[in-house]
Amino acid sequence: MIKRLFDVLASMIGLIILSPIILVTAVISVISQGFPIFFHHERLGRDGFPFTMVKFRTMDSGHSLSAKHDITRLTPWGRVLRRTSIDELPVLFNVIKGDMSLVGPRPMPTKYLPRFNKSQIKRLNVKPGITGLAQVTGRNSLSWEEKFELDVKYVKQNSLIGDLMIILKTLFTVIKGKNVEASDQEIMPEFMGSKKEERKL
Repeated sequence: MIKRLFDVLASMIGLIILSPIILVTAVISVISQGFPIFFHHERLGRDGFPFTMVKFRTMDSGHSLSAKHDITRLTPWGRVLRRTSIDELPVLFNVIKGDMSLVGPRPMPTKYLPRFNKSQIKRLNVKPGITGLAQVTGRNSLSWEEKFELDVKYVKQNSLIGDLMIILKTLFTVIKGKNVEASDQEIMPEFMGSKKEERKL
């Protein structure tokens, strides 16, 4: 209950403070990319229930074929939004709605659900977050397996104090622009499932 109250208050304050950036981003997006401004995608919520996550659009319109293909669809303005994490600001509305939390495992596409092993699926025991332990530990420099191990670790050890520390580390990481890319790419390759069961945490 305390975490939910903190999520709502912090998100509302964040939207008020960041509203000028959101407005300018929307205007530039229309000028440089046209409509639609936002990208809607179905993601896995708590206990595997799907919800629609909203972000600023960073790619040319069209259907996604693969992570490798998506890299070629990134617009110049979209690259700026991704590197500064500004594309994530609309997700604050998902937090206010109750779909997400400020801190938690990153929400994965619904198609990933059957690809999780018995350990990895425990990351769905809590609401997904805008940021999380994996993001402040290495972001895209980590493998999927390493990220999911950290997600499960967070589920077992999460606390309000821990969330506050993760938020502070996230701000530092975004400002410094550290660990945003993996193998010089801005999009992680698609998770197809682990080849072996992860160790118990």
